[in-house]
Amino acid sequence: MNLRMCQVLVGCILLQATLAFGADWAGKVVGVLDGDTIEVLHDGHAERIRLNGIDCPEKGQPFGKKAKQFTSTMVFGKEVTIHVVGFDRYGRTIGEVMLGDGRNLNRELVKAGFAWWYRKYSKDFRLGDLEDEARLANRGLWVDPDPIPPWEWRKRPRSDH
Repeated sequence: MNLRMCQVLVGCILLQATLAFGADWAGKVVGVLDGDTIEVLHDGHAERIRLNGIDCPEKGQPFGKKAKQFTSTMVFGKEVTIHVVGFDRYGRTIGEVMLGDGRNLNRELVKAGFAWWYRKYSKDFRLGDLEDEARLANRGLWVDPDPIPPWEWRKRPRSDH
């Protein structure tokens, strides 16, 4: 491939990424991988969406299954709107997931006590307020007096039992 073709190809890829960034699109949820990661049909394929600004318990962690069940109940098989915020290092789309009734799934998870506000990656202070409310009401994972945030859980050494 010559230099000009490479430049055109890179330009097209950058244009596509620029157009996708910040763009809203709608699709049917066809998969729920865990509480904060879903798959939504977009342009004929399942696109993986990582919910922006939150972090749900991991699958092997207390409340991980309940977070996934909550997300499934809210969106599986339903049409949602994705507001693309960016892309993560794994190539997943990072987004806000809007439900048909106008509610924000990201916020609903925190409100129900099935996710932390991921302060490291979000400046949405409303998520912080919702987390505080869930803590005070002992909703979801906040029934545990000392829940372990998923970002700390992931750092723990894994046993081979």
